[in-house]
Amino acid sequence: MDHWPTVTAVIPTRNRTGLLKETIDSILGQDYPGEVTCVAVFDQSPVEESVARDTPGRRVLVTENTRNPGIAGARNTGVLLDDGELVAFCDDTDLWLPHKLRSQVTALGSGHFVTCGVELFNDKVTYARSVAAPSVTMKDLLHKQLPSMHPSTYLMRREALVNGFGLVSEELPGGYCEDYELLLRGARFGPITNLPETGVRLRMHNGSYFSIVESCGTISSALRWMLEHYPEFEKAPSGYAQVAGKIAFAEATLGHTSQALHWVGQIMRRRPWEPRAYLALAVAAGVPADAIVSRLQRIGRGI
Repeated sequence: MDHWPTVTAVIPTRNRTGLLKETIDSILGQDYPGEVTCVAVFDQSPVEESVARDTPGRRVLVTENTRNPGIAGARNTGVLLDDGELVAFCDDTDLWLPHKLRSQVTALGSGHFVTCGVELFNDKVTYARSVAAPSVTMKDLLHKQLPSMHPSTYLMRREALVNGFGLVSEELPGGYCEDYELLLRGARFGPITNLPETGVRLRMHNGSYFSIVESCGTISSALRWMLEHYPEFEKAPSGYAQVAGKIAFAEATLGHTSQALHWVGQIMRRRPWEPRAYLALAVAAGVPADAIVSRLQRIGRGI
């Protein structure tokens, strides 16, 4: 390749200095020949000036979140602070494998958005997850959420992100599922390139911005927002059922049995074998939601 574009890697962070430094090291350690700038955006936590660096071809900038509090505002703050030709996202607990950027930039070509496979890990287990298809359309994303297309794998052209399909939505209640919503808009703009090979390691932990048990009110509101703003789900019964299943589970966790049953009914009319409907019914019947979530997390899955 004659020209390796400059890359801005945006890392939203909150009170995780040790893990953040590991994440930054994995990004600066890329075998990518082009310039890479990390922007660590401290959201609702003190800015750690000690992580800033300035070496040839590799920089680390630090800033507070100057937009709406939360992960969406933090991502957008980082995007707008620097001017790299390409923009990547990475969570502050995740690690890029050394070939990640070079492989993605090569695959991107003249495209606008590329993702890659992931490896989930903790001290005991490791799970590989990927989408086999070389490209993903909006229809694909409406019919089935693809959690392996994780935001820590996103690499986008700045021009397309800022002036095309748009920045990360700060309208979603609590910023929940902002990554999936961005994928939908990116795919509406044009097919998303995907590399099935693993490029990112995702640390399985309990310190996410969102816990479905602790944040179920926010999750329910955000997913209802998604169904209202994306009427295309009505023509994608499997995708609608997945979203409705998460709403039903959240409502059951809140103790809103009538609302949970309403959403279960919506699922049954579209996809009666959707497993989240039955998990919601189990919670409504008295099974602890955190026990279900913990069991799923042990096998690298989620609601």
